[in-house]
Formats: sequence, C-alpha cells, structure tokens
Amino acid sequence: MTQEHDFQKKTIEYEQLLENFKRLLKKNGLKFTIQREVILETLYNSEEHLTPEGLHKKIQTTHPDLKTGIATIYRTLSLLENEAIVTSLSFGTQGKKYELGAKEHHDHMICIECGSITEFVDAEIEKRQHLIADKFGFKMQDHSMQIYGICAECQKKNN
Repeated sequence: MTQEHDFQKKTIEYEQLLENFKRLLKKNGLKFTIQREVILETLYNSEEHLTPEGLHKKIQTTHPDLKTGIATIYRTLSLLENEAIVTSLSFGTQGKKYELGAKEHHDHMICIECGSITEFVDAEIEKRQHLIADKFGFKMQDHSMQIYGICAECQKKNN
C-alpha cells in the first residue's frame, strides 16, 4: 500500500467520522463548531492517550488563535464517550485519558509510576478470553484489558 493510498484511506475514515459526529451533535441539539471539530481531529490524529487537560494544551499549541475552553473539551469528550466514539482509561484521582474508539482492538499496560500506556495485541489472550466465555456460556460482546505495573523506564530509574 502506498503512502498516498494510506492518506486517502485515512482521509475517508476521518470524513466519515466527522459526518457521524455532525449527526450526533444535531441529534443532541448541539451546534457544530470549529472548536468541536478540532477536538475530534486532534483525537483522531493523536498517537497517545490524552487527558482533557493534555488535549486542551495540544489544541492551544496547534491552534493558538482558536479559543477552546476546557469545559467544551469535557462536554465534547463526555458526548463522544457516551456514543463509544472515544474510550477512556480511568486513573482514579488522576482522572481519565482518552483515545479514539475507532482504532483496531488492543489492550493496555499502564505504568503506575509515570502513567505511560503501552498498547498491545496478543492473539493467544484473545483466543483464551473467547474460550473462557464459551466455557461459562457467556456471549461476549466486547472486552477491555488493562495490566497495571511498572514500565521498563521506571524500573531503570528505581534501580
């Protein structure tokens, strides 16, 4: 697959996501604004999991002339999460980090010291989950796995 094809595919995916977002806003009686679009676009283009504050900071950096309030970010994230467009990982008192839910399924390893998040996919884990669900007569619809521990970088710092 060429880079141009990847760009076209990503553009088409974003355009569809944007259309879905516009319908969602209309359904909820909300206006489509450039601020809301930039929130969606920033999440779409982000390779990292973002806190609302991190998202706000990133938008302020990439769009310094655009006035986007933190309250708008929280409300938009809440709406997107309720519609499963974004997913969140909870960090207790530290809040949530968000990512676009349209990504390919993956699980997470979360460092309890620095908060870094490593995404991974393991076919054996996926297979075992289905076998366990079948064993108990459970019809699995979705799942989320989070492994908490200390990342390699923090382990190096601690030694």
